[in-house]
Amino acid sequence: MLTKKNTIRIFGLLLLMIGIGYIYKGIFKESTSFIPFVDIFSKESTNLNILGSSNPLNQGNGIIFLETRDVLTPTHLVTCAVESAARVYPDRPVVLFMKGLVNVTLEDDQKKVRARFPALSSFENVYIFSLKMEEIFKDTPLFSWYLKVDPKSERYWNHVSADGCRLALIWKYGGMYMDTDIISFKAVPVTNFLAAESSIHSSSGAFGFSPHHDFIWKCMEDFVRNYKGGVWGQQGPLLLTRILAQFCSQHNFKALEDLMCGNITFLNPVRFYKLHLSDSRKFFEVWKVLPDFNDSYGSHFWNYVNHVNVKQFVIPGSNTLTEHLYKEFCPNTYETLKTKI
Repeated sequence: MLTKKNTIRIFGLLLLMIGIGYIYKGIFKESTSFIPFVDIFSKESTNLNILGSSNPLNQGNGIIFLETRDVLTPTHLVTCAVESAARVYPDRPVVLFMKGLVNVTLEDDQKKVRARFPALSSFENVYIFSLKMEEIFKDTPLFSWYLKVDPKSERYWNHVSADGCRLALIWKYGGMYMDTDIISFKAVPVTNFLAAESSIHSSSGAFGFSPHHDFIWKCMEDFVRNYKGGVWGQQGPLLLTRILAQFCSQHNFKALEDLMCGNITFLNPVRFYKLHLSDSRKFFEVWKVLPDFNDSYGSHFWNYVNHVNVKQFVIPGSNTLTEHLYKEFCPNTYETLKTKI
C-alpha cells in the first residue's frame, strides 16, 4: 500500500518528467529553427548563418567589402569606399568584414561599432562585422584548402585569403563584392556580372552574382585545384579570367558596350577601370580638365601599388583628382580628413 509520503514523491517525479519533456521540446524546436542541417559536400546545402538570425546578407543583394589585415581602424580609402557604396545603394545592406574586429552581431553592437567610424555612423544600411574565415569557408570547396594552408608560409596571405572569402560569401549569399579601393559613382544595373580590366582580362575587384551561381562554384573548385599562393593574381583575376573562358571564349569590346557570356554580363573596362594600372598615378595629379566618369559605375584606385600616394596626396586643398572624387562621392570621409589637418 502506498503511503502518503510515497504518493507525494511519485507525483513530484511525474511533474519533474513532464517539465523536462517541455524543456527538451523547447530546446529542440529552437535549435532546429536556427541551426539547419548542413551537408558540406552538397552544392544545394543550406547556408551557414554566420551573422545570426538578422543577417543583412540574407536579402541576397548585399554589397560586400573585406579588410583581411589585422587592424581595428581602416584607412580613409576603405572608409570612402564603404561610404560611397552606402550612398549609391541606399536600399541595400553594405557590409564590411574586418579581421581585427571582435565579434559583432547584435543591433546595439552595430551602433557602437559605427560610432567608432564617424564618416559611417549616420548610414543605417552599413554593417561592420568580424571576419571569421573558418565559418565563411565552411560548406564550400574552399574549406578543405583552408584547413590545410599555413598562413605564415604564404607570401600573399592577405590577398589570397580575401580572394577566397569573396567567392565563398558571394556563393552563399549573392550580391556584389567590391575591393576597398573602389569608389562607387552609380549603381550597377545588372545582377550577374564581371568587371573587365581589358578585353581579355577579368578583374576580381568588382563582381556580382545571385546566390549559388554555378560560375562561383566553378571558381572555388578551380581555386583549390590550381592553387599557387606564390603567384600574384592566380586565385584572383587570373582565376576569374580562366573560368570566364569556359562561358565565352572570345570577348572583344566595341566602344562602350558590355558583352554577354551566357547569363553573365562582362562589363566594359570603362565601368570600373577607366584609369588603368599604367595611369594610376594620375589619381594624385592636378588636372586642368577633370576626366569624365559618366560611363563608369565606380573607379578602382590600384591601392596595392598606390598605397603611399593615397596617404600623401589625399590632402584637402591639394586639388588632385582624388580630392575631387572624395568631395563628391564620400564627403563625410573628406570632412574627417579636413579635421585632421
